[in-house]
Amino acid sequence: MTGRLDGRIALVTGASRGIGCELAELLAGEGAHVYCVARTVGGLEELDDRIKAASGSATLVPLDLLDFEGIDRLGAAIYERHGKLDVFVANAGMLGVLSPIGHIEAKTFEKTMATNVTSVWRQIRSFDPLLRRSDAGRAILMSSGAAHSAKAYWSLYAATKASVEALAKSWANETQKTALRVNSVNPGATRTKMRAQAMPGEDPETLPSAREVAAKIVPLALPDLAETGHLFDVRKGRFLTYHNPD
Repeated sequence: MTGRLDGRIALVTGASRGIGCELAELLAGEGAHVYCVARTVGGLEELDDRIKAASGSATLVPLDLLDFEGIDRLGAAIYERHGKLDVFVANAGMLGVLSPIGHIEAKTFEKTMATNVTSVWRQIRSFDPLLRRSDAGRAILMSSGAAHSAKAYWSLYAATKASVEALAKSWANETQKTALRVNSVNPGATRTKMRAQAMPGEDPETLPSAREVAAKIVPLALPDLAETGHLFDVRKGRFLTYHNPD
């Protein structure tokens, strides 16, 4: 372990697989105690085994993020135990359905919005006070290139990620004069289950692994990060600056 996050408290949602799982393990490897949040208990237990094998520490939180009161209880528990939160990664999400807009079923639209947007707002609401108590709070909200390309049939997923970016930008503007840094991340095409669901004919071996992508996101969690209110493009390896109109 390099120890760049020694003594710090991190929380990662969607931590049972994919980018979230790899990022949780890497943050623990940097010395953070990581709250690993996901619905899949088996995946969390496998992650915990790897973290412990590397002498790291974690708290497993089996939680469906549609349990909004559960998110609030988690925030309260972290406050009682640590009094703060240093790193928050809103990674969990769902693809929904690729479909013409008029063919999307109401229940699918509502569940995808609730999972990808409403739950993120609820997490921000619960964790913002904890992050402000850190001397270097870091919030990372996972987005997607779909938020900007708005390709045909991707309307639902694109709308959710555009919403998340809007939340991140406003949150960053609200906290500019604090120690909290808030940024979004476009991971790009990655070898994950969600990508395979969206692109079933694609050769996954042509894509970077979740581990490779997660490693490039870790610097956004470090105390020396200065940037806030930006979108980090993993493929380009740099921040893209948003322009705020007058």
